[in-house]
Amino acid sequence: MQLKRVVVTGLGALTPIGNNIEQYWNGLVNGVSGAAPITYFDAAKFKTRFACELKDFDVNDHIHRREARRMDRFTQYAMVASDEAIKDSKLDLDKVNKFRVGVIWGAGIGGLETFQNEVLNYAKGDGTPKFNPFFIPKMIADIAPGNISIKNGFMGPNYTTVSACASSANAIFDALNSIRLGHCDVIVTGGSEAAVTIAGMGGFNAMHALSTRNETPETASRPFDGDRDGFVLGEGAGALILEEYEHAVARGAKIYAEVIGGGLSSDAHHMTAPHPEGIGVIAVMKNCLENAGIKPEEVEHINTHGTSTPLGDVAELKAISEVFGDHAKNININSTKSMTGHLLGAAGAIEAIASILALEHGIIPPTINHSVVDENINPELNLTLNKAEKRPIKVAMSNTFGFGGHNACVAFKKLD
Repeated sequence: MQLKRVVVTGLGALTPIGNNIEQYWNGLVNGVSGAAPITYFDAAKFKTRFACELKDFDVNDHIHRREARRMDRFTQYAMVASDEAIKDSKLDLDKVNKFRVGVIWGAGIGGLETFQNEVLNYAKGDGTPKFNPFFIPKMIADIAPGNISIKNGFMGPNYTTVSACASSANAIFDALNSIRLGHCDVIVTGGSEAAVTIAGMGGFNAMHALSTRNETPETASRPFDGDRDGFVLGEGAGALILEEYEHAVARGAKIYAEVIGGGLSSDAHHMTAPHPEGIGVIAVMKNCLENAGIKPEEVEHINTHGTSTPLGDVAELKAISEVFGDHAKNININSTKSMTGHLLGAAGAIEAIASILALEHGIIPPTINHSVVDENINPELNLTLNKAEKRPIKVAMSNTFGFGGHNACVAFKKLD
């Protein structure tokens, strides 16, 4: 069977450093940090009192107030980002075959704030269950793609992928395969997350996963730096329109890049810690290269998972050295989480978008906040530190990993 080619024809982003694609890209290339003190609740007694929240965002500017009240923030974010991507793609929704348009979305947690608030409200009462009738529909992780489909009338496949922080990269790979195999012409894909909540911050603090650099939050997310002390929690959404190549050409669509392949693997090692030798990460990148039909030396840029954790960063860079050998030093390696923080289930989507925009503009965004060399990291690797680098590139990869040992990798190519 001849697999169909798949391209990206629309992008949408809602991030801590920009509320649309243009703002997001400007934030990336200029090395803007999205970290700041938490405003959503009183975090004075928390170990970590900062996060990467959205800035100057009012959902009522995008969604009618009544509808917004029926959505958790993670769904609101999904709606806003997907609307931008659909508009960017210039799809004619009156002409497209909606039975061949699907929505495959990623969310690692889903409606955490809704769950938290309903339980807290119950605990404050007299024991009488007085739950909001929208409690369950707002909370469930699959409701984001459901709402996207309902709004636009898309009647193709519709579901959520849940693999912790790899969720939206998983969604992109599933969307790729759905089109490759001829099941769909167009898929709206990506991911969203809204875990900057009492429960989210408290839970990750209890795991000792978050940075506690409360005095200088803007410098707290520092992947690859010798003084890194944990990740910074972020929120938002990223949306991509994947489309069958001939379908896109026939309607004269702008093509950002081709999605040439992806890979999945499992560490099968630990609930939260990566394998110290990066065995699962080695496997996922090799799987991606094979699936994409490219050689290691063709890869010019990797946006790493790079969360700013002591163990994770070292394991991933060891894996890159193992897979790419001497060519590894020719690859521009970065972590855009240094600016956006870690968007959990939405991370794969916004980082895939960053890789696609790097291909389009010939600019590698930096890994900011690096000041101390980590002796456990190969000094020959090109980590693209602190300043964006201009470089025409044709092939880029994006790595995303999740608790439970879930690994996902997606590869993109600039069309000639």
